[in-house]
Amino acid sequence: MDTPDVPESGLTIKLYREKGSCTLRLEDLPSNPPSDDELLWVDLCGAPNQQAEQVWRALRLNPASLPSSPIATNPRLEKFADHFMARVVAVLRGKGLKFQGAVLTVVAGANFVVTHHDEDIAFLADLREREPESARDIGCLGEASFVAALLDWHLSTYFSAVALFEVEIERLESRILSDQPPGRSALPELAALRAAASRLRRMLAPHRTVFDGLSRPDFVPDGAEEVARHLRDLDDRFERALDVVENARELVVGSFQLFSTQTELQTNERMKLLTFVTVVTGLLAVIAGALGMNFDANFFGMKTEGFWIAVGIMAGLGATSIFVGRKRGWL
Repeated sequence: MDTPDVPESGLTIKLYREKGSCTLRLEDLPSNPPSDDELLWVDLCGAPNQQAEQVWRALRLNPASLPSSPIATNPRLEKFADHFMARVVAVLRGKGLKFQGAVLTVVAGANFVVTHHDEDIAFLADLREREPESARDIGCLGEASFVAALLDWHLSTYFSAVALFEVEIERLESRILSDQPPGRSALPELAALRAAASRLRRMLAPHRTVFDGLSRPDFVPDGAEEVARHLRDLDDRFERALDVVENARELVVGSFQLFSTQTELQTNERMKLLTFVTVVTGLLAVIAGALGMNFDANFFGMKTEGFWIAVGIMAGLGATSIFVGRKRGWL
């Protein structure tokens, strides 16, 4: 899987304004605090711990919000005196349907947002690569609204993962309904799909504490009604994402039922064929048994000619049975 380009140092600092954005250096942070009409974004992608500590000191953040090794993977929401921290897990697609999680820690305070993650995440890479002129809309956002946008993009990784999942489900079902169904070879694929759906469910469900907490009335950082609406909409989007992931598990169950039904149909077809062969063979056996009776009948005096006549009758009866069976769809 190709990964987007990441700055060599792993640190990106952007200052957004209504007229665009500009890039800052780490040493500029203490002397250039963002004003009320500006938004500072600091992105730490695989940055060394020492660099992250410098950012925390420059922004005067609580050390308890600093991610430490090993990075915890459980979603978490915590509020401090003048900033808050949200830890979430985004979906990274591995080989096939082996979804991996990327821990993203978001810390937001007055006019600034810090993101910390070890693996590069596609939507953050896209945000870093935006042209300054195209970032004017971000400069109009407050820190809480920007966090809402980041978390909305984070939920989009789950929607994208489910979309890939549904494509694989459709491919498997098309094979099951084809003229040459996969048979038992479909079972490992169904097991892999079930594991992928369960993995997504386990990754997303624990985020309820984060999104429910953000939508509480007492958590709105800047008290703006518009921001509160953004956070409530974000909680609704989380519920939709959870429903979509739950539906993915039901799709696997539906595919297994389709596989079972198709297997039963194949078994019925084989049983029909075996029953037909058994009936025809039994009829011929009755004829052969009758000819083997020890009676002094004129027919038995025909010797070789009688043998071939009996064989011809049985062959004709067998061919007629096959013709009738094909005509009526029994074969």
